[in-house]
Amino acid sequence: MSTTSTRVRHAARPNSVTEAPWVRWLLTGIALAFLALFLVVPLVAVFWQALSKGIGFYFESLADPDALAAIKLTLITAAIAVPLNLAFGLAASWTIAKFEFRGKALLTTLIDLPFSVSPVISGLIYVLLFGAQGWLGPWLADHNVQIIFAVPGIVLATIFVTFPFVARELIPLMQAQGTDEEEAAHVLGASGWQMFRRVTLPNIRWGLLYGVILCNARAMGEFGAVSVVSGHIRGQTDTMPLHVEILYNEYNFAAAFAVASLLALLALVTLGLKLLAERHLSAELRDTGDVPAFAGPPAARSASGPQGAVNSQQHAGALRRALEQGEV
Repeated sequence: MSTTSTRVRHAARPNSVTEAPWVRWLLTGIALAFLALFLVVPLVAVFWQALSKGIGFYFESLADPDALAAIKLTLITAAIAVPLNLAFGLAASWTIAKFEFRGKALLTTLIDLPFSVSPVISGLIYVLLFGAQGWLGPWLADHNVQIIFAVPGIVLATIFVTFPFVARELIPLMQAQGTDEEEAAHVLGASGWQMFRRVTLPNIRWGLLYGVILCNARAMGEFGAVSVVSGHIRGQTDTMPLHVEILYNEYNFAAAFAVASLLALLALVTLGLKLLAERHLSAELRDTGDVPAFAGPPAARSASGPQGAVNSQQHAGALRRALEQGEV
């Protein structure tokens, strides 16, 4: 019986590969050539130029006081922007995915605003708000508060261009997972914090990591918005991308590529962590039967049938045990 059903499934499955083998090989070759030309070759060129004057000059360029100041400022900016965007992304995704309220569509649209606005324009907006001739500039000057051409302006610009990343990764994931488990936990007497910590957070941990990785990569590599609000004060308000530009404009190519190689290494580490998070996230979605996070608005999850009843009982039992263990 099982063999017959297996044959029926294979017979009913359409064969999506209809091209000749040479067509598939040609398309694959074109794709690989494109990747090699526009991704691999530039990446190799960065490290080749960085080491063109020897390993000693490479480390001397990184140990330069201005380079160290740029690296430090980049790390400080990311250390402030990423946790704030993490908190905002969790709150926004929880609100949008789990509740219905007026203005929900507007909030979702506003989250996507940095994707549609040029980073240079966003930096200019902060200059118009907090600059010396801006709306709040005179008041800030009277109170000896400097935002533009200082670290606060760099942090604000970075937060603006990076705040959609965590939220946009979590919202589709939470919508796909639905509210069944949270409702079961509420029926079992869980508080809001217990529901979030023991039910929601474990289900979204890999999607959350994925969003944080992308947010951190953008925060450390942002150029346009930071360039507008930083003032390019060498050793004070220059981040790593801005310091690379300064060195390159001074024709100090080896030093510029040495600092750029750190950003390239960051990109490679980000890619590795991204692949790890994607693999775990896809495995969890496959095991639970949920749709992928990129598949768009979720359909209603069906819990009918014997298998659905078994899954519901298993979830309820697991939630009850978790809540009982978490009670103080």
